[in-house]
Amino acid sequence: MAKTLWRDRNEQLDPETDYVEIYQNLALYEFTWDITQALSFALFRTYAVPSVGRLLHETGAFTTQVQKRYDDTALLLEAPFVHGFDSPEGKTAIRRINQMHRSYDISNDDFLYVLSTFVVVPKRWLDDYGWRSFTDTELRASVNYYRALGRHMGIKDIPETYDGFMHLMDDYEREHFDFDAGGRRVADSTLALLTTFYPRPLRKPVEVFSRALMDEPLLEAFAYTDPGPVARKVSRAAMRARARLLRWTPSKRKPTFTADLPRIKSYPDGFRLAELGTQPVPGLGGCPVRHESAPA
Repeated sequence: MAKTLWRDRNEQLDPETDYVEIYQNLALYEFTWDITQALSFALFRTYAVPSVGRLLHETGAFTTQVQKRYDDTALLLEAPFVHGFDSPEGKTAIRRINQMHRSYDISNDDFLYVLSTFVVVPKRWLDDYGWRSFTDTELRASVNYYRALGRHMGIKDIPETYDGFMHLMDDYEREHFDFDAGGRRVADSTLALLTTFYPRPLRKPVEVFSRALMDEPLLEAFAYTDPGPVARKVSRAAMRARARLLRWTPSKRKPTFTADLPRIKSYPDGFRLAELGTQPVPGLGGCPVRHESAPA
């Protein structure tokens, strides 16, 4: 199939009304690996904000059950764009996300920052390492998709444009990135998990490769050793070589779902969305957005 299949299809859609379908085409067909990696790095960046990294460390989920926490996050975030926000699956996933968050005192500013990373980091990743960048239509659809997700999460003052998200993320990181021991332990645990997705002889090179793709402010916030210019040059050259090769491969015919990825290991016998994630603390939790009841 022509390499322009999904780009051409997305260009026929309206990013103001068809943003879920456009984002689905991007995540399940066109850029499955890239968006998965970019969102992993997006979440990784949030650990460098002490109020976020410290809280995640205190919950213990990202250090004692890091594989399950990784799997649950990926599966819950996938449901709305696979099934739609108004589907039983989409509502169940969002309710589960909100229940977990509502158990803790999380500021709207932190919510906005995390949301901004989901918009900005994938765009920058594809600009740097993708076989092509988002089109204007696809970028607008991504913005609208995450604006809708933010509204379902009860987040206030959500930016309306990509530039708004970009400035929010960059400004927040300049103001808040700092070392925190808890955030560092969460980062270490997550980075160690990411290396287990590869054969044992490759795990150390993958760890160096991952640090080579991190920018200087992020390395400084975690007090990570800079991998050096050679490792950075080799890692980024390898990513760009991959992009050049992908330009010659056909468009995917079948979707790739998160549950199909070999790195998702917690549920070999299947899962129920309503049971994913940590359970809310009694008396503290509840979904901040009203939904119609959905089946478990």
